[in-house]
Amino acid sequence: MANRTEIKARLEFWREALAKLRKAYLALLDGGVKSYSIDDRKLTRFDLPELQDKIEEAERKVDELEALLNGGRVRKSFAILPRDW
Repeated sequence: MANRTEIKARLEFWREALAKLRKAYLALLDGGVKSYSIDDRKLTRFDLPELQDKIEEAERKVDELEALLNGGRVRKSFAILPRDW
C-alpha cells in the first residue's frame, strides 16, 4: 500500500484530471466549440459519452483516495448472481 505522501500526490493528480475533464465536457455541451483539446487529444461532441465515463472514473478515484487519506478503506464492489437450480 502506498504511503500518505504518495496518496496525496495521486489525489492531486486525479483532482486536476477531473477538473480538465469537466471543463472539456461543459465546453462541448454548451456548444460554444466544435472540438476541444486536452493536452494532445482532440474531442468532439461525439465523444461526450466517452468523456462522461472518464469523468465518472476520475470521480471514483478521487473518492477512493480521499477515503484512504481519512483512514477509510477502498470501496470494493461485488456482485451477487442469483441462480435458479
